[in-house]
Amino acid sequence: MKWKQQINGMKAYQPGKPIEEVKKEYGLDEVVKLASNENPYGFSPKIKAFLQNDHTNHAIYPDGYAQNLRTTVANHLGVKETQLMFGNGSDDLIAIVTRALLYPGVNTVMAHPSFSQYSHNAEIEGAEVRKVPLKDGVHDLNSMLEAIDDNTSVVWVCNPNNPTGTIVSDEELNHFIKNVPSDVLIVLDEAYYEYVHSSEFKNTLHYVNEYPNVIIMRTFSKAYGLASFRVGYAIAQEDTIAKLDPVRAPFNNTILSHKVAMIALTDQEFLQQCLEKNEAGKRQFVEFCEKHQLHYYPSETNFILFEVKADSDVVFKEMMKRGFIIRSGNALSSPGYIRVTIGTQEQNAKFLNLLEEVLKEQGVFA
Repeated sequence: MKWKQQINGMKAYQPGKPIEEVKKEYGLDEVVKLASNENPYGFSPKIKAFLQNDHTNHAIYPDGYAQNLRTTVANHLGVKETQLMFGNGSDDLIAIVTRALLYPGVNTVMAHPSFSQYSHNAEIEGAEVRKVPLKDGVHDLNSMLEAIDDNTSVVWVCNPNNPTGTIVSDEELNHFIKNVPSDVLIVLDEAYYEYVHSSEFKNTLHYVNEYPNVIIMRTFSKAYGLASFRVGYAIAQEDTIAKLDPVRAPFNNTILSHKVAMIALTDQEFLQQCLEKNEAGKRQFVEFCEKHQLHYYPSETNFILFEVKADSDVVFKEMMKRGFIIRSGNALSSPGYIRVTIGTQEQNAKFLNLLEEVLKEQGVFA
């Protein structure tokens, strides 16, 4: 068969072992997943109440334009409905952008390490991928500017960045956006923006109105706890959305996902509770790292990447044996580190006690 040569040797995204498989493999009664940055507190109780009494007819297609959700999100953000595009999670939006703008002969610029789906989708389209190393765990925007040339089509800024959890300041971002050529699309991936507490991070919506080559991506999968419902959305000027929307698959969200995302937006009180608990949980990890003199990246997200001074894969496997699924830094171009989703206070405390045990076994601690 006439396969695209770009996909030869490519591997599918590896999401990690599911909880039930880990339970079975290690004979465990309880397993906590702290690998994919989901909200450990789940979603709003208003959604639970809705689902218990929902009588949606799932035999018909959803509204492909997502009109009700579109109106709700537009009102929440203060943007026009025509400035929005919805995706089956942010992954879908990334694929739409790459399909529309990347092809053999053009290049795309991104930080490294950052979210793997930028380069994965670009490679499928046959575009050249230019990865610019992080500087102290943060996007090196000046070097990214230098990597842009006449053939650059898309530049990605993951802010906060995955896997480091770091941010670029609004001052740095402002300078960057002003200096990127107007024919290069700037993607601001803000999947974790609700979690940011730093005063250096400002709301970026004004950039959309000021620059036709800026698009912002956000999601309901993280802070809103709707990962399995798969709802991401993009914000850009109307002309940009109009060019991208024909690339989007029809009916790319479900009826149910539209409804629960709308409900999630109405419960900002629950969201704030989750954010406050996340900050408290983050302090547990920071205190552990500082106590044991382990380097960590200052996270503005619901996960933290920190040093273990041991083989990341070994620590990953040993923690899985003890009932915790995390991410090895080896899979994130960060050897010697692990990335851990911030769980509940009880989950964090148990995890850190067991991690201390593992690191003692590995000779890291006396």
